[in-house]
Amino acid sequence: MSQDSAAVPDAARKLAARRRREIVAVLLFSGGPIFESSIPLSVFGIDRQDAGVPRYRLLVCAGEDAPLRTTGGLELSAPYGLEAISRAGTVVVPAWRSITQAPPPAALDALRRAHEEGARIVGLCTGAFVLAAAGLLDGRPATTHWMYAPTLAKRYPSVHVDPRELFVDDGDVLTSAGTAAGIDLCLHIVRTDHGADAANALARRLVVPPRRTASDMGHQRYLDRSLPEEIGADPLAEVVAWALEHLHEQFDVETLAARAYMSRRTFDRRFRSLTGSAPLQWLITQRVLQAQRLLETSDYSVDEVAGRCGFRSPVALRGHFRRQLGASPAAYRAAYRARRPQNGGSEPALRPERAERPERERAALGAGSGDRYSAAALAGHGLATAEAAEAGKPQSDAYASRLPESPVGRGAGRPVLPGQRERPVG
Repeated sequence: MSQDSAAVPDAARKLAARRRREIVAVLLFSGGPIFESSIPLSVFGIDRQDAGVPRYRLLVCAGEDAPLRTTGGLELSAPYGLEAISRAGTVVVPAWRSITQAPPPAALDALRRAHEEGARIVGLCTGAFVLAAAGLLDGRPATTHWMYAPTLAKRYPSVHVDPRELFVDDGDVLTSAGTAAGIDLCLHIVRTDHGADAANALARRLVVPPRRTASDMGHQRYLDRSLPEEIGADPLAEVVAWALEHLHEQFDVETLAARAYMSRRTFDRRFRSLTGSAPLQWLITQRVLQAQRLLETSDYSVDEVAGRCGFRSPVALRGHFRRQLGASPAAYRAAYRARRPQNGGSEPALRPERAERPERERAALGAGSGDRYSAAALAGHGLATAEAAEAGKPQSDAYASRLPESPVGRGAGRPVLPGQRERPVG
């Protein structure tokens, strides 16, 4: 699915006559965090025409009955209710109070009507859960805070969740990652509506970069062992815990399935439904994360790190490490140590090296195969060649990226949107 809003058929849906694109409705709920809620209020609610920023008209709407209490016990009083959404050409849901609670049906109905009448619907951070509950993300790419992405993918399997992006623009439905990424998406909306000059002028007023990408701020480095909260009571939790404790050993997904007393097919299905990720890709990610920690906290050589993380060769470690973190293990360690001055100063962003790998390493990793893993690369981290069929798939059905590919060495790819990174080649 193309990420270019001009190529998305739904984006061409005619806006209802009573709606205006420059009228922005912000939907607030009780219990929502104040920071995320304040982002669209600040971007779209302040007149900055003197700085060259075209004016929007802001409608702050209560998504449920008052009072609306937010962070720190503050009580808000929204001047409008759900009826005001009928005038808006842009509707923003800045956050939702709890990923375990269902949004109010009346608010979901209002969002569906707005979308049907051509309004642009925006979900910031956990606001994506509200859009998903309304059915607006079905079959679409989306993102949310990385910590909640597995839960979103599990609960709404028809949504193509990618937690690596700062924001995803799918034409008439847009979502952003956690907290400050909402600023990036709001600037993108201004840029789409009024051009780069207006967005840059607004960014100067807000004292933020006019454009950020995931690679610029190291977003792809936020790997984590976190799994959905529900896993704690699931029988697979014991298998997952065992795997995390034995990453230094060479085992494969068949081993995990056997420990769970399941067939491989049943185990794959249960693991996907629980975590939103394929077990093979999850295992690779955990090995890379373990390597990342050892590179940060030890003086082991790269070869030793590979062995202590269950990779059969340092070549396999380098390939998967670069694929997930955008840098070689050696470059990552050097940059990490350079970022940690003795005086405790701030850390500059990691600038991954992009040097060409040796030909023998490229061959072992299946260079030029996009996001597919070669049999040689699979063998490098203890997985049999028979697993190449699964490894050739995207990370998971739920996390399958629908984002534009890098034009370098990939043939004709989709256009890359501002605020979204290009995948590292290889």
